[in-house]
Amino acid sequence: MVKEKAKISLIVLAAGIGSRFGGIKQLSHVGPKGETIIDYSLYDAFQAGFKKIIFVIRREIEADFRAIIGHFWEGFFEVDYIYQELDSLLPMGWPENLQRSKPWGTGHALLVARDRVQEPFAVINADDFYGRRAFEVMVEFLVRSSTKAGEKDLKPEYALVGYRLKQTLSDFGPVSRGLCQLQGDEISDIQEMKHIEKTEGGARARLEDGGWLDLDGEEVVSMNFWGFDPSIFNWLQVGFFDFLNKYGHDPKAEFLIPEFIGELLRQRKVKVFCLPTDEKWLGITYAEDLPVVRKGIGDLVAQGYYPENLRLNLEMRNKK
Repeated sequence: MVKEKAKISLIVLAAGIGSRFGGIKQLSHVGPKGETIIDYSLYDAFQAGFKKIIFVIRREIEADFRAIIGHFWEGFFEVDYIYQELDSLLPMGWPENLQRSKPWGTGHALLVARDRVQEPFAVINADDFYGRRAFEVMVEFLVRSSTKAGEKDLKPEYALVGYRLKQTLSDFGPVSRGLCQLQGDEISDIQEMKHIEKTEGGARARLEDGGWLDLDGEEVVSMNFWGFDPSIFNWLQVGFFDFLNKYGHDPKAEFLIPEFIGELLRQRKVKVFCLPTDEKWLGITYAEDLPVVRKGIGDLVAQGYYPENLRLNLEMRNKK
């Protein structure tokens, strides 16, 4: 558990439209009593010692999100909401006739939270289940990094919880993953692969030239569980404007955290540590993934990792 004086925050990226899933997947029920994936993540975050939650959402889902998620967790965390919209943080005079239906990706989603956090923080996706130990190792890193706050002339040090590729694939279609190269416990590069699919021998990634990269499934990938300090926002601001200048008129282009961090690594501007965990990842990309996630959660409940009624259990414990 984190020392009481250490305040660390968790930013939950929940603005994704979920086009491949076919609905608002962040609010889908996966637990035996109607719990969502976010409920399990926040349960683990609370146990690990996070104090503040910042939800990045879209205004159009705000009422449902607050009713299903926010109101309950406001009793356990300091909770804030910020909105990621298509026009969020666009430069003055940026063309308004963009042929685009959704915001600008995870890097943009993180950037909109820049004025809401002044302390070390983690970032997660709302539709990914990361496991308890993942939150614990991240807290340990963030607490250590907070002791370095104010030290000058140090290269920023960030972190990523890494997962084995084979544990993150869907049986129902291709997925996007940030493929990591490691040097010891540091990540030396990240390449965003936007089409990775299962094969009999492991997996394969489609390259930009149309070719394929064969993978054995043991590769470490990013599932967007990051640890940062506020210095990341200066990098993101510059990176987002550069992205807009290069790709802003492409309606499908996205400013993604793994791609951006990979670029910073190649320029040797930051350090990123890989935090190992043996936790099982679960996530929803396609509608067909939902029963798989429900079974995975059910197995963990049956094994005693989580209570059958997560919210009631937490309320009862908090009253003691």
